[in-house]
Amino acid sequence: MSDTNPADHDGPHEGPIRTTKQLVVAVVASFVVPIVAIILLVNYVDFGNKTGPGSDGLGAEAVAKRLQRVGSVEIRDASAPAVLRVGDAVYAAQCAACHAAGVAGAPKFGDAAAWAPRISTGYEALLTSVLKGKGAMAAQGGGEFSDVELGRAVVHLVNNAGGKMDEPKVPVAPPAATAASAPN
Repeated sequence: MSDTNPADHDGPHEGPIRTTKQLVVAVVASFVVPIVAIILLVNYVDFGNKTGPGSDGLGAEAVAKRLQRVGSVEIRDASAPAVLRVGDAVYAAQCAACHAAGVAGAPKFGDAAAWAPRISTGYEALLTSVLKGKGAMAAQGGGEFSDVELGRAVVHLVNNAGGKMDEPKVPVAPPAATAASAPN
């Protein structure tokens, strides 16, 4: 019997790497080739704009819509003179949402039959309804518009429904307080 141990074999080593240069090239290639393959795969997967299946939730318009401002801050000079808006501008900004379409029983703009019983109550009753609210209409007083501006909107609504009301007068500010007495 003969024992054949591979370690005892005196023949030359057989394999693909025979020189130091081949060894260095093999080691470098074993690191570089997988890295290049990974980079190529990432570029292949990430190539072009892709959207989710059946959804445009990540589209530029959808993202911009979600990122809109919710509100804004407006800084005003409290001592600046107030500029009162006219009735049709106040109506367009505050009243038209309901009165243009007759939402929740609101009398439609220009509907003389619907406005006639309300006009007969007079300007003060109509203005009180606007300021304090009535039925489905929430109170409008204390909001963005002053009482005079809301009164102008009431007159605009009434006059377009066949009524004849004059615009409310702008209240005159009392004169500035003068010194009570000058020291002697």
